[in-house]
Amino acid sequence: MKIQTLAPAAIVAAAAALVLIVTPRLVKESTKARIEAEAVAAQKRLSRTTVLEELSQATRDVASLVGPSVVSLQASGLQASRRGPLSFTNAGSGWIYDVDGYVVTNAHVVDGSARIEAQLSSGEVVAAELIGLDLKTDIAVLRIEHEDLTPAQRSADMPTQGDMVFAFGSPFGFRFSMSAGIVSGIGRSAGLSDVDYENFIQVDAAINPGNSGGPLTDIYGRVIGMNTAIATGRGNSLGQGQFGGIGLAIPMDIIEFVVSQIIEKGEVEKGFSGIAVQPVGEIQPPQMRDPLFRCIVEHFGADGAVITRITPESPAELAGLKLGDVIVSLDGHRVTAEEQVFSLIGTRAPGQAVSFEVWRPNPDGTGGERLNVEVLLAKRDPRMDAADIAETLREAGLERLLTATPEACGARGVAFCRGVLVDAVSDDSQIDGVILPGSVIVALGGQTISSLEEFYIRLGRATATVRRPGRLTTVITIVAPDGKRRDYEIPIR
Repeated sequence: MKIQTLAPAAIVAAAAALVLIVTPRLVKESTKARIEAEAVAAQKRLSRTTVLEELSQATRDVASLVGPSVVSLQASGLQASRRGPLSFTNAGSGWIYDVDGYVVTNAHVVDGSARIEAQLSSGEVVAAELIGLDLKTDIAVLRIEHEDLTPAQRSADMPTQGDMVFAFGSPFGFRFSMSAGIVSGIGRSAGLSDVDYENFIQVDAAINPGNSGGPLTDIYGRVIGMNTAIATGRGNSLGQGQFGGIGLAIPMDIIEFVVSQIIEKGEVEKGFSGIAVQPVGEIQPPQMRDPLFRCIVEHFGADGAVITRITPESPAELAGLKLGDVIVSLDGHRVTAEEQVFSLIGTRAPGQAVSFEVWRPNPDGTGGERLNVEVLLAKRDPRMDAADIAETLREAGLERLLTATPEACGARGVAFCRGVLVDAVSDDSQIDGVILPGSVIVALGGQTISSLEEFYIRLGRATATVRRPGRLTTVITIVAPDGKRRDYEIPIR
């Protein structure tokens, strides 16, 4: 009876054991069969379509088209320090602008360098000459001598969010690399301390140290911007300049504006409207006591830049702009930050008309109206951003300074060289008879300069880094009218 009672339980246990052994094997075989069937089906589908191959071929074609125009740069020189001059080496990228051998890169790649070498896609290394740079836009122009150059194709069309793009350069020393991504946004500003005009293209293509100055291209291999690796990876979790998912590139319209002027004139003339602005979203409580600002907050959105100051008799005043006007767009470009206003105006040529779309609050605070105002830009005087320094130099005797151009030097009867022309010296000043009119300032603190704006910017940086009070001087190198080079110490504060 005991055995009979246990028999059903034994049968159940045996069956359960059989299920535990057989079921996983069946599941495994079923899964294997399913995977094999899916692989066969996938292989058949891939054999019937060429979509991925076409995409891969298109990417290879972009690489073949752009590659020959990309250069890898190495810049070296000496920089001042508390322990004396120290040598430095910067690595970056650039791209061939035209058949005359002009190469475009970032100013921060070659700034302060005494020697620049460019490696072509063929592997050949040639010397590069610095033609000029614009510190406010972080753009520099070099020139190389070579018989067989392939200039990049360019497009000034502004890309659209979502467009596919490719970034070229030499990240971390891996020369002539390529990465892909999309345009994440346009009209971005990053608050970079050494760049005044920011209107970047934001991309998610990997941009790292060494990519700086390399081209950003569209799907047709046309350069639409220039990578600026210095703007990425500033968070606490990433290394200095390491890619963090956000890359920034200077758009082609700014590049064309700067490069063409450096090549043709040796300096970049920038537009001036005569306004100061602040973001609408940053209107402070004390400003709300003004009916205009109160009306803006109550009846206008958060985007835009409100005009807070207008220079008397400036282009803005002559055109009819008023305090409290909210700039909605400039030449059709939507304005969301004050940096955009500064950049869009500063990268327009003097004499060019700019269309301002503004929202003007009603005096009674009941709302406002949209207006279109055309402003004819004047030339921005480099002294506007360095009034104190310019006055100190004038008091020392440097009465009038100009960017040295062949025309300006010819009018003085002196040989042309890049730098700042001393056009007039004050009588009875400390430099009267020491630095002669017609002299050209070619270096500041041992660093080559090529324009009056660059001269003032570097003087401003020199004063900003010295916190102790008292007299501050620097050494300038001049080429005298007789062609001889001399060093002089001048006050800058």
